[in-house]
Amino acid sequence: MDNHQSLWLDKFFIHLSDERRCSPRTLESYRHALLKFTLFCAQHAVADWQTLTSHQIRAFAAAHHRGGLNARSVQHLLSVVRSFCAYLVREGVLPSNPVVGVRAPRSPRKLPKTLSVDQMGALLDVQPSPVPPQTSHSPVPVTAANALQVRDLAMLELMYSSGLRLSELTHLECTDVDLTDAVVRVLGKGNKARIVPVGSYAIAVLQRWLQYRPTLIAHNETALFVGIRGARLTPRAVQMRVQQWAATHGTGSHVHPHMLRHSFASHLLESSGDLRAVQELLGHADLSTTQIYTHLDFQHLANVYDSTHPRAKKRTNQR
Repeated sequence: MDNHQSLWLDKFFIHLSDERRCSPRTLESYRHALLKFTLFCAQHAVADWQTLTSHQIRAFAAAHHRGGLNARSVQHLLSVVRSFCAYLVREGVLPSNPVVGVRAPRSPRKLPKTLSVDQMGALLDVQPSPVPPQTSHSPVPVTAANALQVRDLAMLELMYSSGLRLSELTHLECTDVDLTDAVVRVLGKGNKARIVPVGSYAIAVLQRWLQYRPTLIAHNETALFVGIRGARLTPRAVQMRVQQWAATHGTGSHVHPHMLRHSFASHLLESSGDLRAVQELLGHADLSTTQIYTHLDFQHLANVYDSTHPRAKKRTNQR
């Protein structure tokens, strides 16, 4: 790869980081894909990006597919190269995008794993220890176990109530949640903000968590969810707590945070059939991403969150 080619790769990554605000994980994924592409170009005497053709792009995809890369991975490679070429077109390096019209091998689309409404109920219908009464004369200590149990239930309820991604949950600040208006401000992929409703079950347990939170937080920590040492929870820590909670409260299946988001989407679609509304709630840029949930048989009840989500409103005969 000559200096001219390397220069445009460097500029592209600056574009991804500064303009598109991609996460470090996304940047690493792009680097890995474009390394494969530049190696292919070097092996096939592509000395200048301006000489790229759709034929060469097809050959690149076919070579990796023949080499054992599955269809989904080849699709990702083409997506990255398409984005890079689109940037080169924007900068006037290429007259048109040679990746447009190049089809990736098709792969069977896996349906997301979800929990049923009853399974979600079993997972979430847990009564943590109540907040102990405290007075200036006879304070009752709050134990870490109490605090962590309430925190974990608050995280689970919020992920299911509002369809949050794991990264969205761990990035939440205390100021992002408005318990009065029952909404949460979420910073999604590409730093796109959206405001989603929060059901009454989640509101109730969040109120309890906020009573416990001051007993754990480190100095000046602003994160909504913190760990035993008072610092912001990491995504891995949340994954482990969700697995531990599911094992303790027996759902009969492996549970991970994204499964709660899938369950959120599936249960709303079962009740409302409103794909556009669920797309907006999930923060999907493309409706086709949301359409994976349409394998369900929809029951058309109502198109408003409070009347469709299984845990949006408390029923008088529960709890």
